Amino acid sequence: MTKINKEILDGGYNPTKFEKGIYEKWEKSGYFNPDNLPDKESRTEKFNLVVPPPNVTGTLHMGHAAMLAIEDTAVRFERMRGKDVLWIPGSDSASIATQSKVERDISKNEGKSRHDLGREELLKRVNAFAVDSKATIFSQFRAMGASLDWSREAYTMDQKRNLAVVTAFKKMYDDGLIYKGNRIVNWDPKGQTTISDDEVVYKEEKTKLYYFKYGPFTISTARPETKFGDKYVVMHPEDKRYKEYKHGDKLKVEWINGEIEATIIKDEVIDMEFGTGVMTITPWHSKEDFEIAKRHNLNFEQVIDKYGKLLPMAEEFSGLKITDARSKIVEKLKSKNLVEKEEIYTHNIATAERSGGNIEPQIMEQWFIDVNKKIKDRNDKSLKELMLDAVSSKNILINPDRFEKTYFNWINNLHDWCISRQIWFGHRIPVWYKDGEVFCDVEAPEGSGWVQDEDTLDTWFSSALWTFSTLGWPENTLDLQKYHPTTLLETGYDILFFWIARMIMMSTYLLGEAPFKHVYLHGLVRDGKGQKMSKSIGNIIDPVDLIEKYGADAVRMSLMVGNAPGNDLKLSEDKVKGYKHFANKIWNATKFLEIKNVFDENVTEEIKKVEKDELILRELTDLVKEITFDLEKFNFHLASDKLYQFFWKRFADEIIEDSKIILNNLENKFSLEEINSRKSTLKILLETQLKLLHPFMPFVTEVIWSEFLGKEKMLMVTDWPKV
Repeated sequence: MTKINKEILDGGYNPTKFEKGIYEKWEKSGYFNPDNLPDKESRTEKFNLVVPPPNVTGTLHMGHAAMLAIEDTAVRFERMRGKDVLWIPGSDSASIATQSKVERDISKNEGKSRHDLGREELLKRVNAFAVDSKATIFSQFRAMGASLDWSREAYTMDQKRNLAVVTAFKKMYDDGLIYKGNRIVNWDPKGQTTISDDEVVYKEEKTKLYYFKYGPFTISTARPETKFGDKYVVMHPEDKRYKEYKHGDKLKVEWINGEIEATIIKDEVIDMEFGTGVMTITPWHSKEDFEIAKRHNLNFEQVIDKYGKLLPMAEEFSGLKITDARSKIVEKLKSKNLVEKEEIYTHNIATAERSGGNIEPQIMEQWFIDVNKKIKDRNDKSLKELMLDAVSSKNILINPDRFEKTYFNWINNLHDWCISRQIWFGHRIPVWYKDGEVFCDVEAPEGSGWVQDEDTLDTWFSSALWTFSTLGWPENTLDLQKYHPTTLLETGYDILFFWIARMIMMSTYLLGEAPFKHVYLHGLVRDGKGQKMSKSIGNIIDPVDLIEKYGADAVRMSLMVGNAPGNDLKLSEDKVKGYKHFANKIWNATKFLEIKNVFDENVTEEIKKVEKDELILRELTDLVKEITFDLEKFNFHLASDKLYQFFWKRFADEIIEDSKIILNNLENKFSLEEINSRKSTLKILLETQLKLLHPFMPFVTEVIWSEFLGKEKMLMVTDWPKV
């Protein structure tokens, strides 16, 4: 131990005074990189993970902060336990979100669209925005104390990840898993692109529900504008009310623009208890109707174009926007006495997250991944089967395990994945066309006349390769050999399907192994009242503001204590403030022990046979056992609370208070042996608790350990307490 720097402890604990300098010291040491860890040859057991890449569209939010707090706690614990620890940082292009953000800025500031600028100029501006945004986000990662190996930073749109993307596409294309075909997709008429399910935001709205006469039947709908294509009436085969009608029967019915021929379809998907138990379908503009039509080999007719306007089949309503046409269509049906009633109806309407436009399901020619095709070199299993096997075999353990049922249900109902997007920022589809010939490869074909596909890939395609593209795949790098599969995947439960499932899909197919061994799902961070944080409500809590006000340790602890896996967390500023007081409690306890010369070099760590001190150290041993067990089982919420309770209530409020009588020895009741034994006990208690607390509160513990106590070996690489 070097000489104690007593000035460090002057006053209370001030996070802003130390945190930036401590992080710079950590980073300068090189210990975030496993190649530089002390005794690296003895670190034979690995522990590694990749940070869920934040979108380069904004700044750190509380969900990111929770993710970083949990992951950094796990990383610091395993690093101190002597493991070969790798934690890779990265960011995601978030193609649609990022391009939309830049386009809005260009429109606002210059009054221009992307088409005015052209593809090359727009991409130049989007890339510049992404670079600036990444720098901001990573500075905030550092502010949280995240001990990431910055030398291995990855970006879903960088050159190495692009090679991984086109290589994966090429292999899937050659294996017949990627195809171009006509299927129903989420179409955003405002953004003019398909979007993934996770980019659909459902907003509750009140609208009118109309009941129309359709021949002898009554049907209900909130979307009269789609009904021009409704030439099939569907009912359950066991519905006794309609037993006189047979599957395939034809009947003439008066409809919007005159008489049409309708066909009876019997299908068990119909809920006999809902409404009249009968419905008409619009196969081109509804996913559910599309599936019914496919099962019965029915015709598909497009009613609405890609701009949200009615097509010529709507006759007098042709060219009208659907919002303008709705009331006019209802008025015409009223004139024909085909409207039975109207009522106010509350339902969820699908909107595009980025553009705000209403989603219009459309059958379109797009690129898809076939999830049901058998794969020869994967034991004739489909992608869907590979995804199911990875979890059912327990090769992947999901925590909490109740989400396994949710996962299986989603996979069992999985449809082919639409991977093409009609935007410019993203990985360009590696397919070229020339005179009817189609060419797919990782590089452009030689010769002139080839035209590359205009579409880009869904951003989830590149992020689905994340666990192994970050390790150098498709090259067989040392990192890939050593660190894949990763030990842990930690993320929010809300992207179990969109990201986790797709990573399992890609890894089991491309590498023949699961991408990770453990999945830890955290919940949403809500405000103190349990409400979802939202700009419209005005209840957003900014983690950066909280760090500046209370310190990163306080923010981290507030996001750990009470944050059980899979459950949402209520967070208030008062909770964060409370853990700022806790950091100060640790600080003041250290000050007291220094005043009482507990850290003097002549204070031995050998405890004499003082029964009370032995009992205290047995408590400490039990605490070490419990915390170690909890962290091994990823019970971060339990471990953090136990450490808080023990330090504050047992150590500070009881043991230190009791020690004051012994150390002061005003009535000469205690022998020198008893005093030294208590000093040794207090020293062991504090130093052990600093080690246990370090994964959770790295800044204040490192300041005390390295800067005040003057320990030569930084706390972040000091050995975890032995039981």
